[in-house]
Amino acid sequence: MTSRNPRDRDAPLPPTTGTGATVTRLPGTARRADGAQPGRSANRRRTPKPAPGRGRVPVPDGFPGPGELAPLARRMLADAVRIARWAGELEAVDKRGELLPDDARAAGRALAMTVGAAAKAWGQALMVGLIEPRDGGAAPGWRLHAWEHDDEAVLRGWSALFDAWTLLAPVPPAALRGVFALLAGQAVDQAPQLLSFLHLVDGPVADGELMELLRRGLDERRRGGGEFAALSPVPHAASAVSAVRGTCREPQIDTPPSVSDVAAVLDWMLDGLTAVGAVVRRDAAAELSPLGHWAVRAKLEEICTVAQTAAGHIEQSALELLDACANYTPGPARAEYRAWVAARPVDRAVAELLEVARGEDALLRGLAFEALRVAGGTAEQVVRSAVDEPVLRPYALLWLAEQLDEGGVIPSDVLSAEDAAWLWVDTAAAVLDHGETELLVGHVEGASAGDPVRLFARARQSGHPRAASVLTAVSSVHPDPAVARAARRSAFSVHRGGA
Repeated sequence: MTSRNPRDRDAPLPPTTGTGATVTRLPGTARRADGAQPGRSANRRRTPKPAPGRGRVPVPDGFPGPGELAPLARRMLADAVRIARWAGELEAVDKRGELLPDDARAAGRALAMTVGAAAKAWGQALMVGLIEPRDGGAAPGWRLHAWEHDDEAVLRGWSALFDAWTLLAPVPPAALRGVFALLAGQAVDQAPQLLSFLHLVDGPVADGELMELLRRGLDERRRGGGEFAALSPVPHAASAVSAVRGTCREPQIDTPPSVSDVAAVLDWMLDGLTAVGAVVRRDAAAELSPLGHWAVRAKLEEICTVAQTAAGHIEQSALELLDACANYTPGPARAEYRAWVAARPVDRAVAELLEVARGEDALLRGLAFEALRVAGGTAEQVVRSAVDEPVLRPYALLWLAEQLDEGGVIPSDVLSAEDAAWLWVDTAAAVLDHGETELLVGHVEGASAGDPVRLFARARQSGHPRAASVLTAVSSVHPDPAVARAARRSAFSVHRGGA
């Protein structure tokens, strides 16, 4: 539930949904009828249910509305509003949009703040959209002008602060030298699970219970969560896609983290969520604040909506669609593929996707076949004809097998040794171009079945144009000298034209 997309600052539009790797815009809630009193749901004006992604979402009975939640957000961001109004039209800020030292000191004197507090308030004002960078300086944002009279604008501004909770609880510098930094990065992915649990419980939850929930999530991640982990030695057609998307980016921890490490990471997470006003901590327990409940509910609603709506790629070419979806997580990416395919004749959509797949970018090739899955059986005839094209053959064979077996396909049962070797080189090329070279070590171990020399021999015989560069990269990063030498010899053999 963390967003890095600042689109919500652009203009005071009704909230819409996004389908990027993270959800950015929160759905709003219905305004009360004039004169309605908080808590009197019988007198609320009911609004028609909006179409997905359009308009405002009605407030469920018993749930606080914007009129009750916005004052909480205003109090939390009071210093940010004060410094935004103090600054007015500011001629110069630094390249990151932060106050220059002289201005920070002047703001501290004028507003009775320390310099550090003034810098923090300025950062929040930028994040929330109370201030907008402009021509090397800064000026009041539209949200500042709407702050006193638009409760929905206030809540959407606070949601930007909520999305950036990790910035308000930085990892201690000393901890960066240990396992804490790695665990903290992985724990951010577990935050939605913890927040949803707190939302469902709707009351204090002991820190020990939250720690156990976090520990389980980290342990599942360490083990690879692995329904596909057993599909070695042949990589799945989408393995490179998942690798460069980030599901395999970080180095793995071989042993479970200690209790003290998990406790430290949980404290860091809860401190960050408390700093933005989403969580309240007391007596070794934590619970969501009213604002926290609102944020989690809104995120959950948007996740439900995101599967039915598109993020704006419908009118783009297949190349632009796939390039954008390379940065999305699988669920939102699939929603984009579904909307894009539905917006044009299926035969045309399939033809465009296959044309991108024929290109040089192996990552886009894998993504194209991921997108073809939403077309289903209507694409079968065209995909079957692609089996005759060497560059598409392994992907097409796996795609066709998946159409016949909904229970899951083991690639080694579908592909010949030659096709598997070609696919291994192709997915390695995607990692080399878009991921981190260290991931190639896992790519070798996952496909070699304990015999990397045989894997490299097949790779150099595959005829793939990237075989030499992939094998050279493996030789430079593999920690086992014997494996590195074998990769280097195979790469040299490819250069010399040997088999």
